[in-house]
Amino acid sequence: MNMNFLALKDISERFMEIVNPSSAEKMLKVGEIAGLKAGDRVIDYGCGFGETLALWAEHFGVGGVGVDIRPYAATRAREKMARLGFADRIEIVCGSATDYPAEPHHFDVGACIGATFAFGGYRETIHALKQVTKPGANLILGEPYWRHPLVPAEFAATEHFHTEAELVKITHEEGYAFKGILRSSEDDWDRYESGNWFGLIEWLKEHPGHPNEAEVRQHLLESQQEYFRFGRANIGWGMVVLSPV
Repeated sequence: MNMNFLALKDISERFMEIVNPSSAEKMLKVGEIAGLKAGDRVIDYGCGFGETLALWAEHFGVGGVGVDIRPYAATRAREKMARLGFADRIEIVCGSATDYPAEPHHFDVGACIGATFAFGGYRETIHALKQVTKPGANLILGEPYWRHPLVPAEFAATEHFHTEAELVKITHEEGYAFKGILRSSEDDWDRYESGNWFGLIEWLKEHPGHPNEAEVRQHLLESQQEYFRFGRANIGWGMVVLSPV
């Protein structure tokens, strides 16, 4: 039986905590720019293993909800909140971002870091976050982008990203402006990609002869080839804080 993309992510990310090309320092800085403070309610769509919410709970005193479609990720996030003593103020929900019944205009800050595909794209995610946050709330999005317009056609055909200028244009059209941006460094990218490769390689060592062995190996090799042929030179990633204007 073939593995889907999410199952492969469960394997590749199992030794990671932050599942985006970023760092704890940058996650805290973006929270500072967004004005997070004690008592704020935050919703984080695509929360992964809950590391960002845990950092914000510890350093800013926020509470809120994390939503992730992967049972493995949601379970790890819940265990983390319990271990750190945040389970009473951080709820982790396993399910689709579009299906979560959030109360309209309830949250002080809305976040979707590296998971805008859950809503269909960057613009659609702004719409979704606006619906669940209070009037005047800041939004936090993490998004890949083309570093330049001269992307090889072979690669551009497989990915549907915007340039940063296009992201700014969409943001303005939706009534927001960038309050701040934190881009991934090459070290952030290398650490993120290496973390994924490590998880895949360890799984292959632990599961010789597994029915999905060839598929996992192929995913590993293709991800490395794509990263060094195209990705490292052409794709950027950054977190932006959007403020209504």
